[in-house]
Amino acid sequence: MKKPITFLSVFFLVVVLVVTGCTSGKKQTQPQNPTVATTYGKISGVIDEGIYTFKGIPYAKAERFMAPQEPDAWDGVLECTEFGPVARQVAPWYPDSVQSEKDLFSANVWTQGIMDGKKRPVMVWLHGGGFHIGASNDPMTYGKAMAKKGDVVFVSINHRLNILGYLDLSACGPNYAQSANVGMLDIVKALEWVNKNIDKFGGNPSDVTILGESGGGGKVGTLMCMPAAKGLFRKAIIQSGTLINVMNKESSQALGLAVLENLGLTASDVEKLDTISYQTLVKAGNDAIAKISGPRKPGSPTMFGFAPSPDGVDLLQQPFSPGFAEISKDIPLMMGTTLNELMQTVYGEKELTLEQAKERLAKVYGESTDKYIELFAKAYPDYTPQDLLSIDNTFRPFTIRTADARGVQGKAPLYVYFLAWKSQVDNASKGSFHGLDIPLAFNTVDLRPDWTGNTEEAWKLADKMSSAWINFVKTGNPNVEGVLPNWEPYTAENGATMYFDNECRIVNNHDRELMHFIIPLE
Repeated sequence: MKKPITFLSVFFLVVVLVVTGCTSGKKQTQPQNPTVATTYGKISGVIDEGIYTFKGIPYAKAERFMAPQEPDAWDGVLECTEFGPVARQVAPWYPDSVQSEKDLFSANVWTQGIMDGKKRPVMVWLHGGGFHIGASNDPMTYGKAMAKKGDVVFVSINHRLNILGYLDLSACGPNYAQSANVGMLDIVKALEWVNKNIDKFGGNPSDVTILGESGGGGKVGTLMCMPAAKGLFRKAIIQSGTLINVMNKESSQALGLAVLENLGLTASDVEKLDTISYQTLVKAGNDAIAKISGPRKPGSPTMFGFAPSPDGVDLLQQPFSPGFAEISKDIPLMMGTTLNELMQTVYGEKELTLEQAKERLAKVYGESTDKYIELFAKAYPDYTPQDLLSIDNTFRPFTIRTADARGVQGKAPLYVYFLAWKSQVDNASKGSFHGLDIPLAFNTVDLRPDWTGNTEEAWKLADKMSSAWINFVKTGNPNVEGVLPNWEPYTAENGATMYFDNECRIVNNHDRELMHFIIPLE
């Protein structure tokens, strides 16, 4: 954890900034160090283009495999101007030097005002990467753009992942009763921190929207099934997050015991896990998953391994199976997918003909290939041969199923979207790929031009999408008068879906037959 700064240090730092204009390598429009008194101590941040910015704020602490606790309080002023360490994970883009098992519990806040008496709506972003990898320091999810455009308070967090977040040791005794879900309990603890502190950042603790993409969307869905999270958020957005987590208590306990066996341990000496290195744990965990379940196939709609597991207490059920727990029936929800998601598209093959596409499709659909093309043409009349081979066949079918169930179960409105706009950037596969909705919805096209292209077309769509996201966060309704066509709540009967493209429009069950043909669902 960063060391607190004494009053004298702050005094000299401010003097240096004022006299020399030094910004310690960071761009600042004003040489100020705004200070906020949080529950656990004072913190300082920076003002970046008029947005008060605080990074790496401690919200919890935890022992290995144990539920998170309140962080230690500190004296003086804690400098919160840099992102905190990321959770331990195996990801080449995060070297060991930026990872931590102890100091990863941090939040970041962007806001237009602090201690100004305003009660702004709050967005809490949960990063993607499944339940295995990822962090809150992705440039396209920086909250400055949304705080500036929508006058909302934007929060992002880090939390435990993979084997450290979801190793179920509950079979080893009551001390480990919550071990299967501590990664999600970290998020609940972060929401508790928001509830206690966000008013000091100009936010309204009673008006919190949780949102996430991919694994982050899965975390949003999981929170909707956790009693401890009830009342800590009022609205939810799930972006490309409907993969089915098939872990249950029986399977997660079996996996936990298999990890112990691989390490030469038994339930009676489980505490020795505290002395084992992270790398050794990861290997033992991967070997246990391979032995029990075999490798997960790319594109599979299900996930297993180190992921949340229902225990009837911390987690009532898995989300998307097909809906959510009853405790979340009053939560307004927005959810959607992209045209291509994780498919390996063929948009680079300029000369692909319909006959060539048919030959490839026959390997999947056999004698039903013509039926597939017929349904595809009905859903997308202006399709290309490349589209036939590039359409998402995983997220969209399960999103329809979940939306149908939610429409029946939920007491609050549900809004569904579909991103059909295709990036034209060569290294971005020239499609509407998994995650493309993030820089568009967050109005951060300039931070990911390698995905969207820094074009007028991209910015126009980003303005529309980010306006819809902001309106939903503020009101529970994404409609933007004069910008988007009327967006009515979704039901299984109307299938109302906002179709985001250069020309946005509402479609009604446009691809239901196609998706049910690809993956027949009850």
